[in-house]
Amino acid sequence: MLFRNRFLILLALAALLAFLSLSLQFLHLIPVNPVKEDGLNPKSRKRIMPDPLTEPPAIDPIYEARVYCNVPSITERSMEGHAPHYFKLVSVHVLIRHGDRYPLYAIPKTKRPEIDCTLVSSRKPSHPQLEAFVRHMSQGSEAQMDGTLSSLPRYPSHSLCEMGELTQTGVVQHLHNGQLLREIYIKKQKLLSSDWTAKHLYLETTGKSRTLQSGLALLYTFLPDFDWKKINIKHQWSTIFCSGSCDCPMRNHYLEEEQRRQYSLRVKNSHLERTYVDMAKIVGIPTRQLRASNPIDSMLCHFCHNVSFPCTKNGCIDIEHFKVIKTHQLEDERERQEKKLYFWYALLAIHPLLNQTVNRMQRIAEGKKEELFVLYSAHDVTLSPVLSALGITEARFPRFAARLVFELWQDGKKPREHFIRILYNGFDITFQTLFCREHNMHSSKPMCPLEKFVHFVKRGMFSVFNSTNYYDACRRRPF
Repeated sequence: MLFRNRFLILLALAALLAFLSLSLQFLHLIPVNPVKEDGLNPKSRKRIMPDPLTEPPAIDPIYEARVYCNVPSITERSMEGHAPHYFKLVSVHVLIRHGDRYPLYAIPKTKRPEIDCTLVSSRKPSHPQLEAFVRHMSQGSEAQMDGTLSSLPRYPSHSLCEMGELTQTGVVQHLHNGQLLREIYIKKQKLLSSDWTAKHLYLETTGKSRTLQSGLALLYTFLPDFDWKKINIKHQWSTIFCSGSCDCPMRNHYLEEEQRRQYSLRVKNSHLERTYVDMAKIVGIPTRQLRASNPIDSMLCHFCHNVSFPCTKNGCIDIEHFKVIKTHQLEDERERQEKKLYFWYALLAIHPLLNQTVNRMQRIAEGKKEELFVLYSAHDVTLSPVLSALGITEARFPRFAARLVFELWQDGKKPREHFIRILYNGFDITFQTLFCREHNMHSSKPMCPLEKFVHFVKRGMFSVFNSTNYYDACRRRPF
């Protein structure tokens, strides 16, 4: 009886408390959901991340700089070499930017960053085949190299890096690239047989030691201990690889207009100008001289190698200066995509290289078994216009050791049909290209028909200029 009475009393108290709670909520004396100090209901915050369709993502200059440095660390994931099982890989074209380098410019009246460009396997970053690479490079006198290439060193060796010299980091970056591509294209896809010959390769580089050495580093881990007698490296004097088709007045016109756009954006940036003024006072030179020295080039070397920014008796250049200049670079890249001047320049600048690529793919599709693996060792000013001309607007500016890969595949069920894939730093960008955005990427053949690429290079690239060929587009003002 006593237990029953206690139970009824507790039940009555619970009912009373429930009634009071509902009443207070109804009268808004107790909020149903707690309100934060900023006065916003947490449930009303539907977007934690920025909506890419309505607002631009926040720029993080430090994160972007780290991506640009591309310091070798963990194993990289890659989408190269992926295709339905009945497809056969018949050709690969690789376009690379050289690896990490010493600055091309020095900040006046400051001490140069002390970077050692000798190759030492015990110093990080390193690679298991670094010592073997050095030994093999010392035996390369039998290689055939065009022009002045044979007089260039095959690997960096200065205890204090020279201006623009490839660093150990740069060598290791391309040893990693070559190893990754070997696992996919040689071991898995069998692109080259063990008895490959010189005719199966096409190798081309500009006349800078950093591009030659980057290409050799990639090639060494792609084809370990290769026979130097099978190596024939061609020299390309132009950074846009235009070979014998470099005469293009309108390309130069659009480049000049693009440079004017860059200048206009820079002079509008008062925060950037104040930063240059402050840095010039620290260094003790006129602002114009500091600006002309392109300080971000040297600062990136300090940042990528974790070396303190330079100091003088007037103070130190610091990370805040770096962030302002890097942020402006990123804003410039964004406006460059919007204004289209660089896109028009890129279409004309890079057509000769893409035309050479298409012609080679067509020959291979017709059955020719030569130049199955192609390597162009180049610069940021090579990769950047290629990406722009293809319509890859979301691509980051080429990092150190960036790679752009064109794969040519043959349909095993219909051998006359060929398809391509395009990959940038391991990511499949095929369906971001101007010529293949409308193709059904979810079809049973998730690649782009070769004919679409051929039509784009032979005709489509010139439509914006109201022309049908390269010569006419180079000489006609469309607007």
